[in-house]
Amino acid sequence: MILRDKLESFGTTIFTVMSALAQKHNAINLSQGFPDFDPDPLLLEIARKYFSSSFQQYAPMPGCIELRETVSDIIYNCYKRKVNPETEITITAGATQAIYTAIASFVDRGDEVIIFEPAYDCYAPAVIVNGGVPVYSELKYPDFKIDWNEVKDKITSKTKMIIINSPHNPTGTTLSREDLLQLQEITRKTNIIVLSDEVYEHIIFDNQEHQSVLRFDELFQRSIMVSSFGKTIHTTGWKIGYLVAPEPLMKIIRKVHQYLVFAVNHPLQKTIAEYLNNPQNYLSLKKFYQDKRDYFLSLLNTSYFKPLSTQGTYFILLDYSKLSFNQDTKFVIELVEKYKIAAVPMSVFYHTKKDYHLLRFCFAKKNETLEKAAQIIKTLKN
Repeated sequence: MILRDKLESFGTTIFTVMSALAQKHNAINLSQGFPDFDPDPLLLEIARKYFSSSFQQYAPMPGCIELRETVSDIIYNCYKRKVNPETEITITAGATQAIYTAIASFVDRGDEVIIFEPAYDCYAPAVIVNGGVPVYSELKYPDFKIDWNEVKDKITSKTKMIIINSPHNPTGTTLSREDLLQLQEITRKTNIIVLSDEVYEHIIFDNQEHQSVLRFDELFQRSIMVSSFGKTIHTTGWKIGYLVAPEPLMKIIRKVHQYLVFAVNHPLQKTIAEYLNNPQNYLSLKKFYQDKRDYFLSLLNTSYFKPLSTQGTYFILLDYSKLSFNQDTKFVIELVEKYKIAAVPMSVFYHTKKDYHLLRFCFAKKNETLEKAAQIIKTLKN
């Protein structure tokens, strides 16, 4: 047989690679983005109730109505936008499936999709599998800001979609209101769809407001917003997320969604709907993770690593250029094998493998985990 590998230029995702290395070398794993602490006991109690209930068969294809209504309430509480839970919200099997579904719904062969790098690693493969062409625009180091004039230059008659991500994984930066207004102006009177990855929407620091596409009337009409419950309620293994889009877009999205997964875990949808009916269970996330960020930074203040600004997510970038001039992909292996701590090299988030000597560390960990990690980091000398 002659087989064509549509993703032959892509290997195993870096998160799988680094977590496997961490396990192999018994290292502290600050690479993959998941908490090492348990979720709220109340959440697990509610889950046990629904796993013992009659809701063990297929959920409705768009998601159970209680969860869609809860999402609608969250959106109104946070962004003052009324979204119809019947026609404008779809529950997905995590944010990665949501992103793939949105891309598969609209990107055809030869369509161009603008992706900002460093970029989360699921965007470009989804574009390529569906016959699209990634067009890369680099966020400007060291602040990782968008050059909107460059974006204008990259838009052509073939541009089908622009993918944005805020709060941004892997850099921890956020888009401003001015950024979203620029995007709204650039896409005005075009057929361009905006795919907005907002899975860390509730993890934003220093009294900032998250600038969702849902805040902007005109922009929302061409936008698909993606979010995830895993980051919000500390259950990344549940793999439940959602899509929000105006009804004309959502009608098309649901046609693809039904043939990818059809429906998502029914008892857990019921669980999340009940738990997030209390707004404090998502509004408290800002302080919870800002405290962890600030504590981790305080532990690192005498190290040779230089932290970059982190405005959201539960990741922080550390510059190791005072310690080594090795490529980040080599230095990160040394950290795992010799010092027993795992991070993610930033160059893997660029299609050109650009190396600024930066590593991404996850601080969604118990304080004792962060303390052990910081002790190791502070032993590294130049």
